Amino acid sequence: MPESPYASRPWSSSYAEGVPLEIETPSQTLPEMLAASVATYGKKTALEFFGAVTTYRELGEQVSRAAEGLRRLGVRAGDRVALVLPNSPQHVVAFYAALRLGAIVIEHNPLYTPRELRHQFEDHGAKFAIVWDKLADTVAEFPSDLALQHVVSVDITAALPVAKRLALRLPIAKAREARAQLTATPTSKRPLPWAKLLTRGSLSRKHPGPALGDIALLQYTSGTTGSPKGAVLTHANLRANAMQGRAWVPGLRDGEETFYGVLPLFHAYGLTLCLTFAMSIGARLVLFPKYDLELVAAATKKSPPTFLPAVPPIYDQLARAAARGTLDLTSVRFAISGAMSLPVATVDRWEAATGGLLVEGYGMTESSPVALGNPIGPSRRPGTVGVPFPSTDIRVVDPENPTHDLPLGEAGELLLRGPQVFQGYWNRPADTAETLIDGEWLRTGDIASVSPDGFVTITDRLKEIIITGGFNVSPSEVEDVLAAHPDIVGAAVVALPKPRGGEDVAAAIVLREGTSIEPEAVREFCKSRLAPYKVPRRVIVVDELPRSLIGKVLRREVRERLMS
Repeated sequence: MPESPYASRPWSSSYAEGVPLEIETPSQTLPEMLAASVATYGKKTALEFFGAVTTYRELGEQVSRAAEGLRRLGVRAGDRVALVLPNSPQHVVAFYAALRLGAIVIEHNPLYTPRELRHQFEDHGAKFAIVWDKLADTVAEFPSDLALQHVVSVDITAALPVAKRLALRLPIAKAREARAQLTATPTSKRPLPWAKLLTRGSLSRKHPGPALGDIALLQYTSGTTGSPKGAVLTHANLRANAMQGRAWVPGLRDGEETFYGVLPLFHAYGLTLCLTFAMSIGARLVLFPKYDLELVAAATKKSPPTFLPAVPPIYDQLARAAARGTLDLTSVRFAISGAMSLPVATVDRWEAATGGLLVEGYGMTESSPVALGNPIGPSRRPGTVGVPFPSTDIRVVDPENPTHDLPLGEAGELLLRGPQVFQGYWNRPADTAETLIDGEWLRTGDIASVSPDGFVTITDRLKEIIITGGFNVSPSEVEDVLAAHPDIVGAAVVALPKPRGGEDVAAAIVLREGTSIEPEAVREFCKSRLAPYKVPRRVIVVDELPRSLIGKVLRREVRERLMS
């Protein structure tokens, strides 16, 4: 049997100078990694939030107090702790506090509807939840048939500077009073204030922590097969990906970099680049509750960014603002784009505005998430997703026969293998077996080709998952919601390209005979049932949907018709 053309790792000659072909085997769990940063960079700023700063030493102390509070609440090793939080210092503390106890963190999008959140809680069965105070009562009122027992309510404004808190006190008090009136019915799980959780003292240093092979995170994703499912990631997986990221960027200055947390920490990309990678090198992490151009512009005046991970639409908007003189981005030395295709025009615009490099990477939640990247240097190749990370192998195979490798240059399904590849899907052995070949090769569902020097170009997707704003959207989930509308008798949801890169969720609908409906009315119907990014941006009424001989809607054909 001939050797695979990928076995020799042809990409190794394309690495930037100083980047190793292999990383060392991880030796630290995530809490141990943070503890090392606390010991090394104790006096340096770890977190910045609207000007309020937290040093690494203070972060370590807060994690210890939160861990003790959670321990007294009943959290034990192996328990699941759900986080439903926007970016904030409390999010970082909660993440590491739960991990310190050996618990499993489950990240949730705080913009999800109650219906979407409940579905995930039903799946993972967490007994503990740490929740943004705007949603705490909603989560606390989940039905008693769920495993949930304790809800901790987090007021993220408590992390603001004193002056900002005083300015916000009156409107916040009024808002809370209004919410109290709306949720006056008794709850079975009255939320515990986060501040009270921190009053129980510090966790004993002798308290046992997790092992490298223990599960650290359940990260929900639509994956390669449709419905949302929890990807199981260990401490070793996440630590390895942070180490790979560190190795990939020559010239990083440990203890001196300033990362901007414009990506949501509940998303795999933001979690690894900010919650683990940034913390592992003693960086200052400037947190934003959500991406906002004005907030970013204001922050650059106090703490200019040096490392800015984001997605193409954010880079494009920031670069255009910089060109207008709205903000100064010349401090940014490194920018790594992910989650969607990066237009070359955006690269040119960004690099003209900053003088730094913007390179594209590739990954998925199941790979912690980063698996490939363009070299940080002259060998980068815009229009490709780069080459495999250190300690990462790839193959391109026949999708119908994934054990058969295709020659270099020929398009097929991309497979990944490395220390960052997940362990499988939570309680879904069939999906796991379908996605992991021989328990190690991850089927990405993406069609790719590899050049003779190892650069990977993604050309298509076997899967029909829509990627919009960096988030995965399952067409089936949106179609199920549309099907519940009384005047819609058929629906197909597909991705349509945006003019500046990325994808829009588009819905082709067939109406009940004799009825009519405005697209905005369809969108309003969806808004109460879906997170905002899942709501179709485009709604097109059609007479019929193309179907196969067995009646299956042909989404690819729908997309082609809508684009013609």
